Amino acid sequence: MRARDVGLCIGTGTPGRLNAITDVSGVRVGHTTLIAGDGPLNVGQGPVRTGVTVVVPREAPMWEQPVFAAAHALNGNGELTGLAWLREAGLLMSPIAITSTHAVGVVRDALVGAEAAARPPSDLFWRLPVVAETWDGVLNDVNGGHVRAEHVHAALRTADKGPVAEGNVGGGTGMVCHGFKGGIGTASRVLAAEAGGYTVGVLVQANHGRRERLTINGVSVGRAISADEIPEPELPGAPDGRRGGGSIVVIVATDAPLLPHQCAWLAQRAGLGVGRVGGAGEHWSGDVFVAFATGNRDLPSGDYGAAAASTVPLRMLTGAHLNPLYDAAIEATEEAIVNALLAAQTMTGRDGIVAHALDPDRLAAAL
Repeated sequence: MRARDVGLCIGTGTPGRLNAITDVSGVRVGHTTLIAGDGPLNVGQGPVRTGVTVVVPREAPMWEQPVFAAAHALNGNGELTGLAWLREAGLLMSPIAITSTHAVGVVRDALVGAEAAARPPSDLFWRLPVVAETWDGVLNDVNGGHVRAEHVHAALRTADKGPVAEGNVGGGTGMVCHGFKGGIGTASRVLAAEAGGYTVGVLVQANHGRRERLTINGVSVGRAISADEIPEPELPGAPDGRRGGGSIVVIVATDAPLLPHQCAWLAQRAGLGVGRVGGAGEHWSGDVFVAFATGNRDLPSGDYGAAAASTVPLRMLTGAHLNPLYDAAIEATEEAIVNALLAAQTMTGRDGIVAHALDPDRLAAAL
């Protein structure tokens, strides 16, 4: 179930064919979903409600065709590996992975291992992969070490440029959004021909927000559907001040020819989409966004021994033509969050804690 399946059209822009980040040519998405066990938490045994999602920017290997990229933090209580080099160089040279907070190191190492396995053994290379996280400890055995290298490799192997699975999948398996079951969501916008005809696609891992702030198409849905009607998942012992502090990762992709500083501007606009659904960048929330642009090719990879040209031709969209991209990123982020909510299904996790889905009929009534 997605927003447009219930007649909910967000904004005025035109979605791409799949209304997904994979509408940007070359972009692929893969998931590995891990669900096992029920009952009381037994660290290392479960219950398991977690996984990993990968976003691959190009069909060619990233070490052959890196892309310009940048990151932005609305609130930085989160992790994004490779951030220092991403900011320094403006180049994304690995797939982007999203997972559970305490699985970041394993996933990062697995991305390095996957590239090493795909290259000749004699290659000298270095890599600082980009891995983001949100915390799934309300439903998942977050300290159990359940995400392993083979799960990352499986997500990479199955990454596809077709429709993107949403809701309780991949890194979003155990996530909670605005007091409802959250997870992975995606959406896209295609600009009008006079604006360049470029595509902007967004993928979110939504694990953030307070129920009372949830707003959809300008309607205070969270107040209409309060926790008295549909309970929120409660983690025993968690202070009330931590509610709504679970984090969101937003990946913005475009085929427009943007330079790194323009990617940073585009990443910032994702925060406006998060805000339109009610996210506030709460103190305990890690709201981290990455934007990449595939409109330039043959960028230098920086590998040792690479016979790189001393100069490469670049294209850049001028500032006067950036506003339609910003509009698209805002709308697609907003719709991706709503899609994550509607695609997610009610899940019972550790210690019998339940995260209830946002029922589409109840949402329609509230709207």
